[in-house]
Amino acid sequence: MKRFLLFLIAIIFATTTTGFSQKYIIKFASLAPEGSTWMNVMYELDRSVRDATNGEVGFRIYPGGVSGDEKDVLRKIRLGQLHSAGFTGVGMGEILPEVRIFDSPFLFRNYDEVDFIHEKFFDNFAKKFEKNGFILLGWADVGFVYVFSNTPVRHLKDMEKVKMWMWEGDPVAEATFKALGINPIPLSVIDVMTALQTGMVNAVYTSPLAMIALQWFTKVKYMMEISLADAAGAVLISKRQFNKLPENYRKVLLEKSKEYFTKLMTLSREENKKSIEALKKQGVKMVPAPGEAEVKQFYKAGKRARRLMAPKLYSIELVEEVEKALEAFRSAK
Repeated sequence: MKRFLLFLIAIIFATTTTGFSQKYIIKFASLAPEGSTWMNVMYELDRSVRDATNGEVGFRIYPGGVSGDEKDVLRKIRLGQLHSAGFTGVGMGEILPEVRIFDSPFLFRNYDEVDFIHEKFFDNFAKKFEKNGFILLGWADVGFVYVFSNTPVRHLKDMEKVKMWMWEGDPVAEATFKALGINPIPLSVIDVMTALQTGMVNAVYTSPLAMIALQWFTKVKYMMEISLADAAGAVLISKRQFNKLPENYRKVLLEKSKEYFTKLMTLSREENKKSIEALKKQGVKMVPAPGEAEVKQFYKAGKRARRLMAPKLYSIELVEEVEKALEAFRSAK
C-alpha cells in the first residue's frame, strides 16, 4: 500500500508539473489518420520540441479529420480555435493561391525535380505565406498522384469514359480535367468512399499511400502507371500563434520542423513505393503508360492546364519561371 501511494503521488506530481511547465500549446490538425507515418513523425516532432524547450512548447494533435476537412480547419485557425495544420494544395490554395503551381498536372517527372523546385522557391513562398498570416514550417508533399479506376485508363480518350471524382472547389483539379476533356463529379474527400460504393464515381486520383489509408483501393481495380501530378503539401502555423512564442522558441520550432518534415518526406516516399506493391498484392492492376508520343500529349495537356489557371491562381510569369527552371534542371541532369 505504501509503495502504491508513493507511485500515485509521483504520477500526480508529474502530471501537475507538466501541466504548469507547458506555457505554449500549438493545436494541430490533420486529415492523416492515427498510426500513419504522418502522425508518427508529428508525435516525434512534438517530443523533440518539448525536450528542446524544457516542456514549455508542445503540440496538441487532432488527427484523422476530427476537426473537419481542410477548409473547416482553416476557418478554425482564423478563429483561433486551432493554430496549425498539415495542408494539401487545396488548403494552402485558400491562403496563397499561387502555391497551386506545384499541384499542376504533369509538371514534375521525379522527386529530384520536386526537391529542386521546392528548395528554389521556399523563401519566396515563405514570405508570401507570412504576408497572409501564416508561417511555413516546411513542405510535406503527399507524393505523386495516380488515377485509380474500375476500367483501364491508358489513353487520353479512356479518361472521357470514366466517372471521375474531383475534390469539390479545387480549381486545379477543375482546370486539369478540363484540359483532359473530362467532366468530373465534385465531392468532398469525406464523401468519396460512399460515392465509390454506390457507383456515383468509378475513378479517383490520390497517392498510393493515401489510397490504402483511406481504404479506397477496395473499390477500384486499376492504377494508371503514369502519374497525374505531385500533390503538394505543407505544415503551416498561424503567424499570430507563432509570434506568441519567445524568439528562441520560434527558432527551435523552425529548426525542428525542417528536420522532421525532411524526414517525413523521405519516409512518405518510401511508404508510397511500398504501397504500390501492396496495392498489386491486393489485386489492383497496373495499366502501362502509353507510347512516348502519347505521353507527350499528356505533358501538353498539363501545359494547357497551367495556362488555364493563369491569372486566376498565379501569374503567367510564375508559370514560365517554374517551367524554365525545370527545363534547365533537366538539361543539367
